[in-house]
Amino acid sequence: MDDIAAQDPRTARIDGRRFAGVSNSAAGEVGSTTVFTYHQEGDAIWADYAGGAVRRGFLVGTRTDDTLEFRYAHLDATGGTAGGQCTSRIEVLADGRVRFHESWAWESRPGTGTSVVEEIR
Repeated sequence: MDDIAAQDPRTARIDGRRFAGVSNSAAGEVGSTTVFTYHQEGDAIWADYAGGAVRRGFLVGTRTDDTLEFRYAHLDATGGTAGGQCTSRIEVLADGRVRFHESWAWESRPGTGTSVVEEIR
């Protein structure tokens, strides 16, 4: 992509893009087989996700420039529920894909961490 605006993480399009976990802290449940489908309408963002340790999950929040702020909730593979909050910084990779650098905290149990989620094609 030669278009500088397309490379700008503040304006990178995330609506309809699919992502998977690349790395996560030990306390996290998202892995490489967890797939997220993101949506955006104005500053509102939401996604559904599933795979690996997560049977079904949802997140909802807002976007300001290159930052996503959201709450998440999911049903894990054992039937337990969990939820928390996350702040993600958007990076646009050289090939045009989008990567999220995340800092998260459980609200339903103890634990915090960081993760990387990257667009899949």
